[in-house]
Amino acid sequence: MNDSMMGKKLNEILKFVYSYLIKMGASKEDAEDIIQDTAYKFLQYIDSIHNTQSWLFRVAVNQYYDMSRKKSRRRDILLKFNLQEIFEEETPEKALMQSELERDIHEILTNLKPKYRQLLLLKYSTGLKINEIAELYSMKEGSVKTILHRARKEFIEQYRRYENEQGK
Repeated sequence: MNDSMMGKKLNEILKFVYSYLIKMGASKEDAEDIIQDTAYKFLQYIDSIHNTQSWLFRVAVNQYYDMSRKKSRRRDILLKFNLQEIFEEETPEKALMQSELERDIHEILTNLKPKYRQLLLLKYSTGLKINEIAELYSMKEGSVKTILHRARKEFIEQYRRYENEQGK
């Protein structure tokens, strides 16, 4: 068999394998890559191949299975990570904005009544529950809720005033 005839036969077989890969679910680009790699391997091992068609078919299908496994592993790995967290790195700008916000909040808290400041800090900084705060101050839970409501309202009003003064 001369090279021209062998090339035509190889091309026919690879077209058949290509269409089979597409039917199996491979994308056009993946199927083309697999066919190209299979043809390269065929040329490398041409002397030891006895049944050309079955060898090409088996090599291409195995490569498709390998590629599918790798993609599913990558997909599984990506699902384990929160991509938003990966791409939201701590930048100097974010750190500066965070420190400015903390400074602003601290300044507003110092202007509140001491009781308001203490309850807001206990609730939102330390994460204590209403009943724990009530127990700590020997108060009723309803009283703690009322004071926290008033403290939040006062904080919001002062924060709005502070923003207006700062021109933010």
